[in-house]
Amino acid sequence: MRMPTTFLRLVRGAALKPAVAVLILLISVAGVSFPAGGGEAGGAEAGGAEAGGGQAGDRGASGTSADQSTFADRVGSMSWEEIVAEAEGQEVFFYMWGGSDSINGFVQGYVGGRVQEEYGINLNMVPVTDASVFVNKVLGEKQAGRLENGSVDLVWINGENFRTMKEADLLFGPYASKLPNMQYVNTENPVIRNDFGYPVEGYESPYGGAQFVMVYDSERLPDPPRSIDALLAWARRNPGRFTYPAPPDFNGSAFVRHVWYHIAGGYEAFQQPFDRELYEEIAPEVWETLNELEPYLWREGETYPETRTRLQSLFANAEVDFDMDYNPRYAANLIEQGRYPESARTFVFEGGTLTNTHYVAIPFNSPHKAAAMVVANYLLEPATQLEKSRTGVWGDPTVLSIDRLPEEWRRRFENLPRSPAVLEPGVLQEHSVPEPQAGWIEAVEEGWRSNVLQR
Repeated sequence: MRMPTTFLRLVRGAALKPAVAVLILLISVAGVSFPAGGGEAGGAEAGGAEAGGGQAGDRGASGTSADQSTFADRVGSMSWEEIVAEAEGQEVFFYMWGGSDSINGFVQGYVGGRVQEEYGINLNMVPVTDASVFVNKVLGEKQAGRLENGSVDLVWINGENFRTMKEADLLFGPYASKLPNMQYVNTENPVIRNDFGYPVEGYESPYGGAQFVMVYDSERLPDPPRSIDALLAWARRNPGRFTYPAPPDFNGSAFVRHVWYHIAGGYEAFQQPFDRELYEEIAPEVWETLNELEPYLWREGETYPETRTRLQSLFANAEVDFDMDYNPRYAANLIEQGRYPESARTFVFEGGTLTNTHYVAIPFNSPHKAAAMVVANYLLEPATQLEKSRTGVWGDPTVLSIDRLPEEWRRRFENLPRSPAVLEPGVLQEHSVPEPQAGWIEAVEEGWRSNVLQR
């Protein structure tokens, strides 16, 4: 009998310990279904409807413009003006994590409205709960021989999902060097040149930056613990006041990776491909540390928040004293929305916090590659990146190098108002550490499930 893949997942927003999960397994086997748990697509929690059916999944041959099947052969010799001309009137199905109303609004409203007005491109956002949705969709189409008229035109992606698609030849490219706005991007920056340690090589174009921050309420906790050691000690002194989302939630996985770096004494060894021998050397102490912490967590570690949305609620309701996120403006955004107290603040660990880039990529069988390239380029427009950076819009850090911009745009970025809940850029840069290669992330997440969740 094949066991349901989600039986160790959440009921009402939490990952369950095995003793609790057995009942769910028995009910699942009996034929009762539960709502699917959340995840990330390039870096965030559940919230969007899973894509794959309906209009986007059933697009027929009529969606392919004349001579579109040879675009990959022609693009190398095409001017940007020719690409833009071919893109006019095309429709782009943009598969992306759909769990944030503010991000969805930015894509559908700001970006969608402008590419329609300026280029005649109809941008259709297709929300997914996890990047595996579109990875499996494109892979399935390739295996089925659907090589020219795929259902996905653009994806929001990074990390292991990019590596998986690139190594399976599921991506169109290299294309990034053809985008005019790449002139404003420092492609020599290793955080941009490599995606979680894996070479990009022009098969995806940058969209935004991310750096992990911890969130706290300065009125409840004026002096938060600023290292992993100090945080673990604080949690033991304050039972029930700390927790983290269950991996593979992106933020929960990142917290576990910070513990991993702390136990290992740094990040340097994890910039190389996964090493089983080194993993076995470090892993026991990591799992021991997290298991010793478990009785002091929220609900004594019997259940973990399934997504960052759940952790948001716990923090907002003062049930726990910390939240965490990959967006340095995250707390400021929620303050502006009235969801977090004005006293919410952020900090980074003294040893540094994980920093990465998120991207967009074009599947190999997209019938609308020209339009997808135009949208990818529009995402790098200084005006688009500035709008995306605004607190209350998204607050996502720009991937543009400010010193490469025209003077007018440099001033606009420098004059962006900064909330007290947002750390100074210099502080973030000084405490930035790179992500491990994707093979390490997969091993750490699986190890956490086997040695902490299912223990």
